[in-house]
Amino acid sequence: MYAKRLQQLKPYVPGEQPKDREYIKLNANENAYPPSKAVSEAIASTALIRPEVLARYADPDANALRKAVADMLNRTGGCFCNAEDAAAKITSPITPDMIFCGNGSDEVLSFVFYAFFDSDRPIVTLEHTYSFYPVYAGYYGMQLEKVPLEKDWSVNPEALMAAAERTGTTGMIFANPNAPTGRALTMAQIRSMLDRFPKDRIFVVDEAYADFGTESAISLLSEYPNLLVIRTSSKSLSFAGMRLGFCVGSPDLINAIITVKNSFNHFPVDAICQVAGQAACADYSYYAANARKIAETRDAFSARLSAAGYRVVPSCTNFVMVEHPSIAGADVYKAVKEAGILIRHFATPGIENYVRITIGTPEQMDALASVMEKL
Repeated sequence: MYAKRLQQLKPYVPGEQPKDREYIKLNANENAYPPSKAVSEAIASTALIRPEVLARYADPDANALRKAVADMLNRTGGCFCNAEDAAAKITSPITPDMIFCGNGSDEVLSFVFYAFFDSDRPIVTLEHTYSFYPVYAGYYGMQLEKVPLEKDWSVNPEALMAAAERTGTTGMIFANPNAPTGRALTMAQIRSMLDRFPKDRIFVVDEAYADFGTESAISLLSEYPNLLVIRTSSKSLSFAGMRLGFCVGSPDLINAIITVKNSFNHFPVDAICQVAGQAACADYSYYAANARKIAETRDAFSARLSAAGYRVVPSCTNFVMVEHPSIAGADVYKAVKEAGILIRHFATPGIENYVRITIGTPEQMDALASVMEKL
C-alpha cells in the first residue's frame, strides 16, 4: 500500500509548541517583535475592502512582490543591521527577474534541491547546519558530504573546498550565518571559495539570519552566475506565521526554479501573502530597527551568561548556542522549561550538551538569564 521510499524518510522535527501552560517561547528563532502596522493595514484592506481578491487566483509569478523584494534589497544591501553600509556594496542593482518567491524558504530550498543537485554525486554541506538539508537529500535520494566545524564552531572554508574537490560535488549549500551555531564566514572568504569553485556547479548560501549582524552574498551576485542566495521572511520580517521565502540569483537560475515550481505548484504564494510581503518590504526601516534591537539584546544576554560561567558561541543571528560547564544540555532545557520558558535542545551527537536560545525582548531575556544563573 505504501511506497518503499516512504519508509526511508526522516522528517524534520520543528520546535515544540506545548499547550499545557503559557510559556515564554524562545525555541523557534521567531522574531521578538510583530510585523509593522503597514502589514496589518495591507491585509485588512485586501480582505475587507477588496474581498474579490480572495475569489481569484493570485499572480502565479508574484511580479509585484518580486519588485518589492528587489527594491528592499537594493536599499539595504540585504542586511538590516548595517543597511547603509551594505547598500553601498550593491554595485549592480537587483532586478525582479533575479527573485523567486515561495511558501517559506523551505519550499524554495526544495525547488533548489530538485533543480540543481543530482543524485550521482554528493552535495557538500556542513556537519552541523540547518537540519532540513538532510531531510531534502533523503527525500530526493541525494548524498550529503558533511564537513566538520572547527572546535570553536567556526566554518573552515578550506575544508569545504577540499570536500568539493575530493568528491567532484554536484553543488554546495551552507547557512551563513550558520545554524544552530550562529557563526558566519566573511564575504572575502566566500568570494575566495567562489573563485575556486567549479563554474558549472551551483553554490548556495542560505542567509536566513543575515539581517541580524553579518554581510550578504547578494553583493557578489553580479560576479558569480552560479551563486544563489536563499532568504526567509520568517526571521527578520516577523513573518513566521505568514510563510514567505525567496531566493536571489541570475535570471537563468531563477527561470530554472520557476520551471520546477510550475511542475509542482503553479500558485505557491497566495494573494494575501503577496500583499503583506509588499507592505513589509516597503517598511524595511521598521524591521531594520528591530534587527538592531535584537542584536543589542543578544550581545547583552551573551555577556550576562558568559559572566555566569556559561560557554556562549559568538553569534551573528537572533539566537545563541550555549553550553553549561557542568550540566548536560538536556537538563538545562528541562530546568528552563519547568520555569515556563521554552528553548531548543538538539540530541544530535556533537552538540548534545548545548542549547539554542532565541533572542526575545529584553524583559524575556532577563527572565531567562535569572533562571539560568541559578542552575
